[in-house]
Amino acid sequence: MRERRVRATGTDAPEDSFTFAVHAAEDCLSRSQYSAGELEVIISTSITRSKNGTRMYMEPSFASAIAKKIGAGKAITFDLSNACAGMLTGTYILDRMICAGIVRNGLVVSGEAITPIADTAVEEITEKYDLQFASLTVGDSGAAAVLDRSVDERDRIEYIELVTASEFSHLCLGMPSEKSQGVALYTDNRKMHNEDRFVLWTDAQREFYDRRGTTFADENFDYVIHHQFGAAAIPYMNAIAEREFGAPMPPDLNVISKYGNTSSTSHFIVLHDHLSRQEIPAGSKLLMVPAASGVVGGFLSTTISSLKV
Repeated sequence: MRERRVRATGTDAPEDSFTFAVHAAEDCLSRSQYSAGELEVIISTSITRSKNGTRMYMEPSFASAIAKKIGAGKAITFDLSNACAGMLTGTYILDRMICAGIVRNGLVVSGEAITPIADTAVEEITEKYDLQFASLTVGDSGAAAVLDRSVDERDRIEYIELVTASEFSHLCLGMPSEKSQGVALYTDNRKMHNEDRFVLWTDAQREFYDRRGTTFADENFDYVIHHQFGAAAIPYMNAIAEREFGAPMPPDLNVISKYGNTSSTSHFIVLHDHLSRQEIPAGSKLLMVPAASGVVGGFLSTTISSLKV
């Protein structure tokens, strides 16, 4: 990591999860064919839910507050939290809602003011290997995406599946600090970032293809986007995947050196960054792979041609 983004904390315009989410939603809608009033559902997927500075809000829902702020008065609103797989989980649910005909469009949004865990870690880490070490990699962020029914094979989500393995749920826990008044994240990286954990993804995706009578190689992915949690872990995951799938992995897109681990927004931050630099040609097929505490794995396949950032 060379850089990361940290929220403004000055009294004039302090930033928090809510401001990040609202700005992301407004920026997204400015590039969309839909206005806020035309949105039929808003799904907020933030891990952090800070508003008015550092105060954490559970009720009313973040989604309802975002809808009110941006003028989406007709939208169904609800929050969900699935750790760093949050936005992909929101995408999963909205995809199913659209396919079932419940709604015609919707917004998935997340604002993450997560660097307070880094502040706590700086104050409390005393050992070379410490469960708060991963907290030093996080950066603040906001991201949003509008989805609607696909009418073009060159712009669609082909499939998305998620899987949770609760046996690993104790390996990454966010909670009040055990030593101070701060909020902390305790992650056992040695047990989280190993082969037993990573093959949860490859096993699930390979079994999915077995049921469809196809293979990973048949999918012809142009790029893969992993959750941005470690510069060394991602090449290791790709090596395991090549072995398990029996096929080479496509080039991986990443921005971890520029933004750090932006938690639930990470896949969409990567997508936004590379699209903004015109580094993803129209018609590219991408594989998005979550890796979240819980533990959550899975895969999303999408083809992109006219997505705007």
